[in-house]
Amino acid sequence: MNEQTQSPIQSAIRPGLIIGLVTLVLTYLAYFIDSSLLASGYFGLTALVIFFALIIFFGKGYRKEVGGFLSFGAAFNFSFFAILTSGLVGLIGNILLFQLIDPSLPEVLSQITFESSLEMMEKFGGNPDTLSPEMLEQMRESSASNFTLGGQLKGFGFGLIVYAIIALILAAILKKRDKSLDY
Repeated sequence: MNEQTQSPIQSAIRPGLIIGLVTLVLTYLAYFIDSSLLASGYFGLTALVIFFALIIFFGKGYRKEVGGFLSFGAAFNFSFFAILTSGLVGLIGNILLFQLIDPSLPEVLSQITFESSLEMMEKFGGNPDTLSPEMLEQMRESSASNFTLGGQLKGFGFGLIVYAIIALILAAILKKRDKSLDY
């Protein structure tokens, strides 16, 4: 590594901001097109594929920038901090969307999520009619709590574990060892 190359953490900030802004633009586009898309599994899957593609794209760019080889540790640091930065941008954008721009949106999305849960239960052979009213209310409250400010912050906290697991997977993809040093 030459003297002017930044650390993996420093190099991850810019890609993380870009990825965060891209996912935020996708979220806001989905909101403006049809807010129910935000509760769609297809939207989530599409955003996840774009997210992975961008992290790999920027990771390969970083690997090339540091000479074409990247240790697992450096790849993990780059991936984790890019994901963390992206997550912070997304969190701020979602808080703005759910708390300031459209405070009624969490209620709409929690209802859609609740209904989707019941449909999923039926697809797997369960009967939602057998659930007690208390259980149904608990499911409804659980769906609604994910969209509150506290729920979003709590989700981000738990998301750190998921970010680390994703970063481990991405580090395994991005690492590249200089085999000429083996001899």
